[in-house]
Amino acid sequence: MKELSKAYSPGENETTIYEKWEESGYFNPDNLNLPEDAKPYTIVLPPPNITDKLHLGHSSMLAIEDLLIRYHRMNGYRALWLPGTDHAAIATQNVVEKKLLEEEKKTRHDLGREKFLEKVWEFLDETQATILKQTRRMGASLDWSREAFTFDEQRQKAVATMFTDMYKEGVIYQGERIVNWCPRCHSTLADDEVEHQDQKTMFYTFRYWKDFPISISTTRPETKIGDTAVAVNPKDERYKKFIGQEFEGEFCGVPLKIKIIGDREVDMDFGTGALGVTPAHSMVDWKMAENNDLEIKKVIDEDGKIHDGFGKFSGLTAKEAGKLVVKKLKASDLLEKEEEIDNALSTCYRCDTAIEPLPSKQWFVSVDKKLERLGGKSLKEKAIEVAKNKEVSFIPNRFEKQYIDWMENLHDWCISRQIWFGHRIPVWYRKVESRKFTPSNDLGSKVESQESKLKINDEIYVGIEPPKDIENWTQDPDVLDTWFSSGMWTFSTLGWPDNFKDGKKIGDLAEFHPTQVLETGYEILTLWVSRMIMMSLFAVGEIPFEDVYLHGMVLDENGKKMSKSKGNGIDPIDVIEEFGTDAVRLSLLIGNTPGNNLRVGEEKIAGMRNLVNKLWNISRYIETTYQISEVDKSDLDTLPDDENLTLADRWILTKFNELTLKVTQDIQGYRFSEAGEKLKEFTWNDLADWYLEISKTENNSEEKTAILQFVLGNLLKLWHPFIPFVTEKLWQELFTSDFLMISPWPKIDSDKQTGEALKNFSLLQNVITAIRNIRTQYKIAPKQKIEVVIYAHDKLSFLEKQTELISNLKTGIDKITMKESGDKISRAHYEIIDEVEIYVPLQDIIDIPTELKRLEEEIKSTENFIAGISKKLDNKSFVENAPEMVVNKEKEKLATQENKLKNLKKYFENIS
Repeated sequence: MKELSKAYSPGENETTIYEKWEESGYFNPDNLNLPEDAKPYTIVLPPPNITDKLHLGHSSMLAIEDLLIRYHRMNGYRALWLPGTDHAAIATQNVVEKKLLEEEKKTRHDLGREKFLEKVWEFLDETQATILKQTRRMGASLDWSREAFTFDEQRQKAVATMFTDMYKEGVIYQGERIVNWCPRCHSTLADDEVEHQDQKTMFYTFRYWKDFPISISTTRPETKIGDTAVAVNPKDERYKKFIGQEFEGEFCGVPLKIKIIGDREVDMDFGTGALGVTPAHSMVDWKMAENNDLEIKKVIDEDGKIHDGFGKFSGLTAKEAGKLVVKKLKASDLLEKEEEIDNALSTCYRCDTAIEPLPSKQWFVSVDKKLERLGGKSLKEKAIEVAKNKEVSFIPNRFEKQYIDWMENLHDWCISRQIWFGHRIPVWYRKVESRKFTPSNDLGSKVESQESKLKINDEIYVGIEPPKDIENWTQDPDVLDTWFSSGMWTFSTLGWPDNFKDGKKIGDLAEFHPTQVLETGYEILTLWVSRMIMMSLFAVGEIPFEDVYLHGMVLDENGKKMSKSKGNGIDPIDVIEEFGTDAVRLSLLIGNTPGNNLRVGEEKIAGMRNLVNKLWNISRYIETTYQISEVDKSDLDTLPDDENLTLADRWILTKFNELTLKVTQDIQGYRFSEAGEKLKEFTWNDLADWYLEISKTENNSEEKTAILQFVLGNLLKLWHPFIPFVTEKLWQELFTSDFLMISPWPKIDSDKQTGEALKNFSLLQNVITAIRNIRTQYKIAPKQKIEVVIYAHDKLSFLEKQTELISNLKTGIDKITMKESGDKISRAHYEIIDEVEIYVPLQDIIDIPTELKRLEEEIKSTENFIAGISKKLDNKSFVENAPEMVVNKEKEKLATQENKLKNLKKYFENIS
């Protein structure tokens, strides 16, 4: 007889199991031997940045997506989970630059572009290998044959094609506009790459010069040397008369010409109600300048220093210049007020440096340009439309509003970055000494024929390939925003543009696009999700995915964000090696709900390891006791005739059928935690604590063997998407050498749904549980036998048949009396369960006077506690001013204590 080892060892099994899975080829849907009409189910893995190894947040993503893929694979879908990694241009360059400075005391400029990029690729080769190894350790059943990288040759071709196509249609253009500039990274940032840190800052109120008629307020005095206007609300009676007037004077030694303009957006109640307008360093002010034909004076340069032409301020950092302005204002007696206020500082999302808004010539994607290919709608309009029409659904639904709000306020997307690593912009400029324009790549005549429309002249060339006479051209030195390439991820990984001919999809693109779900973190809803939708609509004319499932952050057990510096971070590999991958996956799935953060600590992971071990031990007990590995496994759905089944048999089959139905519904509804909880409850409680215990007292061993084979085999299937390693090991040890991961999902059989069995067994469970609880309540020692009297009323016939079970299932009953009805028994604990009366005489078991005294004291103490909470909740000030969470906690305490008091009084009455 084949026998399972006494304990399951993840370390001895997981690597071997994964290697077998990978060698089988079944991660690739082309190898699944499915019927031609099998539906596709596609997830493209959000590519992790290869700047560092994976953390628990990535592990959560892998666990969720692998669950979905394994479930759909077992349900007969052509399940494709496509892997890949992200070159993460600006993040990667930052990491390598820091590493270079620390290790070699050099900057990228010391090495030059070519040598620096060699360093970048050396770094990426190491980190990418680590990430791919970690991904496999998580049990991710990805189709490695289709692995992609956002900066590989195929993706470079796709990005160049996309840029060129967008440029040809006027969606991409070059222009000078205010951008978010990071002086540290020396690059632009998109609006959603800017983070906001709450801080205290000084708020200064002053006049430009003595006879200037209006006082203004600012938190950035250094920019005021570039002001060209003061904006006031046209309704503001204080300033109406000045609108349209111009004033000239000297501000801190810098000559200024200030025009007073009216703008309805000016808040009359903020500061003085008048705003100094610095068009070059505020997006709002830039718009005012465009509307009022104002001069634009650049004050701060790309290094965060003051430009030439501003006297003593030139060459100073912005911070130094600000201090000097305040000093001069005080010396000139122009500073009227300074106060500390709360302020949100805009910082770079990668290096935390303060952002400088400044004008720069950059490449942009126009989100408002009407496009024929989109039915006359813009990218923005179409991306909003697919959300409102539910073509793309958000889970949880509240993120739909956030997405739509963001899109409605979206302005043109700056896509050029002043860094060296990334997709080089496919634009070439004619060298001065050579003026001839000879386009010769595959766009060739197309570019030439649209010269006037696209404003292409003999100084610029845009194409997928460089111009043929490359020696006469120089390429734009900038690279594209990382989100440009990752925004194409769903279709570029499936072969676009090669798989898109004459407006039609072919190959993998036709088979697997649009994908079914994008599972990612809610924090990149605007950074990534919105761009993927716009770019897919432009390139393929369809949505990139049907559902967007947004998970939260993984926090430590105290609800704090994990970080290396705080010492509260958990390395997935460390906990995998200690507890096993299945335990780590379960800890990331159970308790995890969409859109909400998840707390995870080693204690939770250890608890999930216990659950994995419990499943192993249950399986080992069943095999040892019933030798199911020696029974024919050809049909796991074959069950014995109903006439030979006991109540417990019918109940467990009904419960399992119900479990299959609910777990299936939960997974399809993205309720993974609820599905996991139901599986846990069935495994530990229904199967182990009830059915297996009952099986020890019932004699139909042949029926039990068939039932346990059916339940265990199909339970392993239900558990498999959650804990693939231990279930695969058990399956192959106990059932068949064929892979569990391609076994069919359990069927839902209405014939096994017996409402009567559930109702009757539930009564039996409640009676047994009530007796167990009485023993616990009165601290009756396990060896101490008790007497039980039951007045069953109309349930007498049913319960009499269950006398043996009631006596033997951990109730410690020495004598049980079953009657239809009878008189109340004094000095006995009394419970009523569904009209069934249960008495446990206590006279000879406990010291009644001592117990009554103890109960009196506890009742009094509980009443006092309730009075204290009630007084607090009756306090209007507390309820209105305390945080809602605190108030709710007090209400929960009150409800708990009131229930406790009710039970204490009942116990007191029973034994009085």
